[in-house]
Amino acid sequence: MKAVRFTGIKRPLELQEVPLPKIYEREILVKVKAAGICHSDAHYRAGISPVSYAPLTFGHEVAGVVEKIGSQVTGVSIGDRVCLHYLITCGDCYYCSTGNEQFCPNGKMLGHHTDGGYAEYIAVPARNAVPLPAEIPFEQGATLMCASATAYHALLKGRMNPGDTVAVFGAGGLGQSAIQLAKAFGAVQVYAVDIHEEKLALASQYGAVPINGKISDAVKEIKARTHSRGVDVAVEMIGLPETQKQALQSAGPLGRVVLVGLSDKNLSVHTYSEILGSEVELIGSNDHLLQELPKLIQFAATNMLDTSKIVSRTIPLDAGAINETLDALEKFNAGVRTVIVP
Repeated sequence: MKAVRFTGIKRPLELQEVPLPKIYEREILVKVKAAGICHSDAHYRAGISPVSYAPLTFGHEVAGVVEKIGSQVTGVSIGDRVCLHYLITCGDCYYCSTGNEQFCPNGKMLGHHTDGGYAEYIAVPARNAVPLPAEIPFEQGATLMCASATAYHALLKGRMNPGDTVAVFGAGGLGQSAIQLAKAFGAVQVYAVDIHEEKLALASQYGAVPINGKISDAVKEIKARTHSRGVDVAVEMIGLPETQKQALQSAGPLGRVVLVGLSDKNLSVHTYSEILGSEVELIGSNDHLLQELPKLIQFAATNMLDTSKIVSRTIPLDAGAINETLDALEKFNAGVRTVIVP
């Protein structure tokens, strides 16, 4: 089968011919119908977040059709439409048994620690398959597995309550989902901060107040619009120290600041004025949980979460097109979400 693979840090991904994955008794083989290109993939290629080995097939946002099942698989059938939870875990350790599988000591992430979905087929444990309703296209189902799921988990970590005000820094795939989900959770106002007008325009369509960080001071504008108070929840989706700092400074008393964007740079914090004095909480949000996905998919299936505009374009399983997308992501100049359709 064909796969587009990482072969080394800061090197272009390459189209390669690789063997069809074998499956074991509790695994399934999925024919990939869609694989999203995440900003994290650009970080992996650049070496900001090192992968486990090379060559490696990227791709952790995956949806497709079950092609083959192992002898002990129940609950999943050949022909099922599925999207894939990207954390492959043991299922038996303390963290797995308490519903916090992202900390499984034996955990592996698709496309980061083991081969992912930039390919024609992928093999995963059957428990990683989440039913994808027919009303959700594969391309949109793929983005639910990271962009939307990570945003959903971040808002849960931020303990967002009805009546809260929310600021979302970064209006890409994660940010657009966060805006809609915050509204679904009952936010009275959502502020979207970005430097790209097309992303801000989409955020506005989803009910957010757009703030262009290129032409205005985002913190001052948020404070002005909230009568100097600041927001209850700020979510940073970019991974830049500048926007992380802005998220922290935009929070009001008792505010919760959730960091989601990956970064290899340190964040400098003024302990009293930015945290202690107002009892602001700085919260890390890492991945998401399998148990959260059915509810998220229900949001999408009932149009409480509109994923139709999250996919800004589709491309074939082509190394050149994929590398161009990763290049654009490194420059923070890509569309909302590009999805590979093999």
